[in-house]
Amino acid sequence: LLTSLSGLASLDYGKQVHGLILRKELPFFVVLQNSLIDMYSKCGKLLYSRRVFDHMPQRSTISWNAMLMGYGRHGIGHEVVQLFRTMTEEVKPDSVTLLAVLSGCSHGGLVDEGLDIFDLIVKEQNAVLSIGHYGCVIDLLGRSGRLQKALDLIQDMPFEPTPAIWGSLLGACRVHVNVSVGEVVAQKLLDMEPGNAGNYVILSNIYAAAGMWKDVFRVRNLMLEKTVTKEPGQSWIILDKVIHTFRSSDRFHPRKKDIDAKIKEIYVDIKAAGFVPNLSCVLHDVDDEQKERMLLGHSEKLAVTFGLMNTPPGLTIRVMKNLRICVDCHNFAKFVSKIYGREISLRDKNRFHLLTDGACTCGDYW
Repeated sequence: LLTSLSGLASLDYGKQVHGLILRKELPFFVVLQNSLIDMYSKCGKLLYSRRVFDHMPQRSTISWNAMLMGYGRHGIGHEVVQLFRTMTEEVKPDSVTLLAVLSGCSHGGLVDEGLDIFDLIVKEQNAVLSIGHYGCVIDLLGRSGRLQKALDLIQDMPFEPTPAIWGSLLGACRVHVNVSVGEVVAQKLLDMEPGNAGNYVILSNIYAAAGMWKDVFRVRNLMLEKTVTKEPGQSWIILDKVIHTFRSSDRFHPRKKDIDAKIKEIYVDIKAAGFVPNLSCVLHDVDDEQKERMLLGHSEKLAVTFGLMNTPPGLTIRVMKNLRICVDCHNFAKFVSKIYGREISLRDKNRFHLLTDGACTCGDYW
């Protein structure tokens, strides 16, 4: 049950289950405590996860791994490294531990630390390296902009690269707008997964960010020829046990007019505080005024605005998205958290962003 709730990020129901466990005074089960650690971290309550972890009379390797993965999921890389060092003094890490640490270093921007740990693993005679370990290092290099080095590692590693490996590097090429490496990687993916719309979209986005509009239209026409359909981005927020879902430029929500009016009011407030829309996040060849209007309609902005309208002051606004959050929406949420004094939890496809007083736990690195 706790595993299902963590997958749904259902904090309220998860807390009810935890409360029931405490009231029933159930005997200590390591597996149950591990599930609580995982549930709270996936619901954005990392402090609760750590509280459960710290109060465990005994811990398994899985307990440590769950806490490490929680910190990594939230991009708190220094805590991952520190907890890993503490762990090695008490129990023997396993392959999952090493995956969690490498992933945590990647999400936390600890490039040198992650590479040092990987080198130590490689030098260990009994270390069992999997493609997952290499995937974490490739992701680490990609996020830090070392795209050619990541490509070299893919070509040299003792495993056949999977679509997930190539996809990680393609996503990094989009972030860093690297057309040359991006084209090489995209071709590999299009050969392996001709029906995966995400690969076409990311390649198109790389071209758009580089201002190569002819290539953008070429890729979009290729999608039409192959009848490949893009997964629509959507965000949702749960209020009073009701799920409110938003899509970009949502025209069908019953409170559309109220949301539009509120988001314009928010824009006035945050612009006065220094917010500048990031027009590079609009991947269409239109004028700046139209780009700004398009940014206003991003699904995560609509969900955050709706949360601000319908929750009392002091309550955390919790929004989830099925795709990666864009830079402009991330900045929008940072300014909203500062101007309106609200904590905002944004869970996207890859990780958590916890925004408080204008700052995010990711350190603007994701």
